[in-house]
Amino acid sequence: MATMPEFGSRSEARLATCHPDLQRVVRTAIEYGPDFSVLCGHRTREEQERCCREGRSQLPWPRSLHNRQPSLAVDIAPWPIDWDDLPRFIFLAGYIMATAHRLGVELRWGGDWDRDYEQSDERFRDLPHFELVGAS
Repeated sequence: MATMPEFGSRSEARLATCHPDLQRVVRTAIEYGPDFSVLCGHRTREEQERCCREGRSQLPWPRSLHNRQPSLAVDIAPWPIDWDDLPRFIFLAGYIMATAHRLGVELRWGGDWDRDYEQSDERFRDLPHFELVGAS
């Protein structure tokens, strides 16, 4: 029998900076689904500015939901991480969104910002990104 995935200490520390609803979704998802890592919860000013410079975010400090405490956004990636394997990111997103729906938590995914189930109309794709809807 295969062992169930579990988070390493870095993923745990990053997830601990997130809103309890995000923690609940992500912890439930790792128990029953594909293996993944938590890349980012809360971002400091320096981290957010670096993400903007590198093109990984379009929102300067403090406008990103990653900049709140607790963080209202989380970035995750399928493990092992292969940035070129976009279908794995999309599969994981569907699994995370279904888990959130089952738990009654409303999320927005960075691959479908307007939540219309169409990815082709997005100008900025952030496939690792999930955020709480209606949070401010």
